[in-house]
Amino acid sequence: MALDYRKCAEEIAANIGGGANVISAAHCATRLRLVIADNSKVNKEVLENIDGVKGMFESNGQLQLIIGTGTVNKVYEEFLSVTGASAASKDDVKAAAASKMPWWKKILKTPGDVFVPILPAIVASGLMMGLVEALAKAIPSFSESGWFGFLDMVANTAFALLPILVAVSSARVFGGNLFLGAVIGMMMVHPALMNAWTVTPTNQPAVWNMGFFTISQVGYQGHVIPVILAVLLMSTVEKWLHKKVPEMIDLFVTPLVTVLVTAFATFVVIGPIFSILENWVLKGAEWLVTSTGGIGAAIMGALYPWTVVMGLHHMYNVIEAGMLSGTLGLNIWMPIASAANFAQFGACLAVAVKCRNAKLKSVALPSSLSASLGITEPAIFGVNFRFMKPFIAGVIGGAAGALFGSLTHLGATTYGVTGIPGLLAINNVPIYCIELIIAAGVAFAITTAIWKEEVPQAVPAAAGAAAAAAAAPAIEVPTTSVIRCANGTVLQPVKGNVIPYDQIPDETFATGTLGVGVGVEPTDELVVAPFDGEISSVADSKHAVGISSNDMELLIHVGVDTVNMNGDGFTCLVNEGDKVVAGQPLIRFSRAKIKAAGYSDTVAVLLTNSDDLEGVEYGAK
Repeated sequence: MALDYRKCAEEIAANIGGGANVISAAHCATRLRLVIADNSKVNKEVLENIDGVKGMFESNGQLQLIIGTGTVNKVYEEFLSVTGASAASKDDVKAAAASKMPWWKKILKTPGDVFVPILPAIVASGLMMGLVEALAKAIPSFSESGWFGFLDMVANTAFALLPILVAVSSARVFGGNLFLGAVIGMMMVHPALMNAWTVTPTNQPAVWNMGFFTISQVGYQGHVIPVILAVLLMSTVEKWLHKKVPEMIDLFVTPLVTVLVTAFATFVVIGPIFSILENWVLKGAEWLVTSTGGIGAAIMGALYPWTVVMGLHHMYNVIEAGMLSGTLGLNIWMPIASAANFAQFGACLAVAVKCRNAKLKSVALPSSLSASLGITEPAIFGVNFRFMKPFIAGVIGGAAGALFGSLTHLGATTYGVTGIPGLLAINNVPIYCIELIIAAGVAFAITTAIWKEEVPQAVPAAAGAAAAAAAAPAIEVPTTSVIRCANGTVLQPVKGNVIPYDQIPDETFATGTLGVGVGVEPTDELVVAPFDGEISSVADSKHAVGISSNDMELLIHVGVDTVNMNGDGFTCLVNEGDKVVAGQPLIRFSRAKIKAAGYSDTVAVLLTNSDDLEGVEYGAK
């Protein structure tokens, strides 16, 4: 029986408190995504049992109802009609969800939002600085050469002009004009100002006498917090002026007033006050790491993975940037983060070595290798935190490694890089290697000792011949993974040549509108399940299925425009709601018929909720 889209929408609206309780509504390929004003009005038990709703979960402040491919858009249209809500994009919903965060979480989240986009520039500069310095130490004559001068200049650029990068990224986060943000950043390191790194008790900056007040002629090289706050003010002023100034003169009045107001506020109030506060924070962090006998470093090594779980670990970039530009000129926070991350690698590797379950091993091994390179989300969310004991072992290993790193005075020339890549930026490679061995070794040993794999109970003989017969057909489980993320691994569902999703000969697939993933140019005519899960949708024309597991929503679409074939050449072997295991046949199709119809037979394998998952990467492995 066909789903009554109107009735489904009405029942959803009735059990979320009505249209007045909806802040924002959008949909993706399979899910209705809502931001709710008052969650106490949501009747979750009823929602899950509404005809048409295949599942429900909350993610990043959003209530997400799984409806299914080809159905969700129709329910969404009826939902807008029923509730009177206006259509929104996924980005609009994300912004609305973010606005509901507690104030303290917004404050802690903001530095991460600012720094993540500029990390590639910082990492490149920091690694180059480490290489240039290493060459200068190994070859003394190199430090006097033109090559050294040029490469040193290239390596230092991102750090010397850091306020500009921070300002542009901050403007993006706060919704201000990026170019006005750049002006504010350039203003704070203008050549007319004294370089902040050259200020000493005997070399003080001059001042501009403005009558009732003075402005110190000093730049803000290496500072972060004053820049972020200055651009926050700029963005607020700019948006307010756009609303108040008549359109006829808005083009020149708004930028002029915005820059002048921000400039005076920055150099008179924000800069002087918050640069002092920032220095206090840095001194406190340095004291914690260097003056507590390593205890402070051990505590932070233990706490670091928890901030990764909460998504707040990027806030440490502010501290690291300040350390590099401060009196130490060395990032002593990086070894703490590196020990914490490498310990999670050790714990995840222990799970991969100890477990016998092929599926778990296929997730744990690549996740542990990713963690060794500093990308810990797959290991933490896919394995360690899921079983908890490995995560706790990683916490202990991180504390042990961080303690050693602090006592041996480790430091780095950059931030945003940990684990094995950190070898290029660390000040003492042998000691750093020992730190990593301690962190991973402790975590590996504890995980091996305390974690035990839960082995599924065998089917009793009394279950009879029916159970044995059901288990008899052999299933060939794919061995190649094509998508990996914190929630799990997607195996290759059809034999053939794997290509990036942007090479699929269809604009909708290639632009990532339905999510990221891969295409497969098939050499076989059988699609199998890429993981253990549940069939969430089956296309009427039998050419596509949706499959879900562990919050992963996957679309497998055979061919391009093959919906026009109305099922000719396709045999679907599963129904909506079926539980399937990896390797189980899902669709048989005829490549010859697809070609004869004039269509591409490329199979699209797309993670439709990729923007909600951590550590997504794709490509055959």
